[in-house]
Amino acid sequence: MAETIINGSYLGNQLTALLDCDGITPGDAPSYEACKVIYDYHPLGAKLVEAPITIAQSQPREISIAVGAEDRVREAFVDEWEKLGADGHIFNVVSTSRIYGVATIAMLDGTDTATPLDPKTLWKAELAFSVFDPLNTAGSLVLNLNPNAPDFMKTGGSVTVQGQVYHRSRVFIKMNERPIYLAYTTSAYGFVGRSVYQRTLYPLKSFLRTMVADEMVARKAGIIVAKMKQAGSIVNSMMQSLAGGRRQLLKEARTDNVISITPEEDIQSIDLQNVNQALELSRKNILNNIAAGAGMPGILVNEETFAEGFGEGTEDAKHVAQYIGRFRGDLKPVYDFFDAITQYRAWNEEFFDALKRDFPDDYGKKTYEQAFYEWRNAFRPRWPALLEEPDSEKLKADDVKLKGVIAVAEVLMPACDPDNKAVVIEWLCDNVSDMKNVVSSPIVLDYEALAAYEPPVPQMGTAPGEGAEPAPPKPMRDDSASVAALVSLGGRLRKVSR
Repeated sequence: MAETIINGSYLGNQLTALLDCDGITPGDAPSYEACKVIYDYHPLGAKLVEAPITIAQSQPREISIAVGAEDRVREAFVDEWEKLGADGHIFNVVSTSRIYGVATIAMLDGTDTATPLDPKTLWKAELAFSVFDPLNTAGSLVLNLNPNAPDFMKTGGSVTVQGQVYHRSRVFIKMNERPIYLAYTTSAYGFVGRSVYQRTLYPLKSFLRTMVADEMVARKAGIIVAKMKQAGSIVNSMMQSLAGGRRQLLKEARTDNVISITPEEDIQSIDLQNVNQALELSRKNILNNIAAGAGMPGILVNEETFAEGFGEGTEDAKHVAQYIGRFRGDLKPVYDFFDAITQYRAWNEEFFDALKRDFPDDYGKKTYEQAFYEWRNAFRPRWPALLEEPDSEKLKADDVKLKGVIAVAEVLMPACDPDNKAVVIEWLCDNVSDMKNVVSSPIVLDYEALAAYEPPVPQMGTAPGEGAEPAPPKPMRDDSASVAALVSLGGRLRKVSR
């Protein structure tokens, strides 16, 4: 039978190893096998590992690339990201690192894994990704412990898995928390990060005791205690049969039935009120200890409902949103690793040639390298806010923004020449189009024609002195009237959106 090693003790397999091990005390570090058992079988094992990742990835990133043909460039990236299954690979490597303390993801493209990666050939290759836990990479993830070295306490060089070398350009090493000098992590076989179970091993064991107590209470909760009058000092078979019959009647009694007992007898259920209160308090304290040890908000571990909706901005929701915001920041390096792979595959030379044909004004005079690095430099991923404002608050914010941009336009328009007036109007329309709660479709104008437009000369009627009064000049449409029209349009559209 397989054995589990916890703090140097050999135990039976499965979850009973933790429950029956009296040697686990506060401060004991879980072994590699203990972390695996907790994740596989403990009721809270998967939640501690996966809950923050699941919430962080519950919203897709918003990608902006401020270049020509932005929609085409962004769609190519998003499509390739989904084809690679990048979100799933990130989930796997981050969750594995939280289980053991460190994990490695390697990219295989059909070439020698020991050679440096040529990113320009990625779009032609069939890619595969493998996630290695510390047992797979044991002995190769050795940090430099020389305090005077540039790579002090950093991972570097290649990674070896069962004798096969993976060049550093082909792998990404993810640690859970930062390594500490000369602090050996048992579950990760090295001086690296640490498991999410390292500070929670003892309360995780205590939680199993509450499960045993719950099962005991569940078995005892239905017990009926019958205080029945004794048959006397001489008990014969008839008296025993009579007492047994009365107990059977009591057992079979249902709603709307009537049973009779003597005044000296009493029937009641077993009183577990005090046990229930003590068990509930103990269980809550243990869950809080687990949450504190894992560095997570207690509400995520306790599975309590928020006082109000998650989007209402309550204190609990704000606390969780701040935690997830920091967690998303910790995910940035692994996202950067997959962003680079996706960019080289999505924005390849064939894609550039297609854009060059469709958008000659933007890319007709550029080389592929110029366009590619222009796209990479303009690439801006952003996580949406976890706390979403109500529609009423969004409308108020858009109303303030609309008034601000219109005020700026009213100040600039009188002092601008026709070309710059077109620029101001374009800026105004772009800002209004971004207010999705105000307008449902963008405002599209021909700004080159607007800049070249010359208002007609007003007709003055017949020449003076020929007996006709000169006609009053035809009023010219002032630029401020255009701005006012946009104000009116925005007001009408806001009413419709409401």
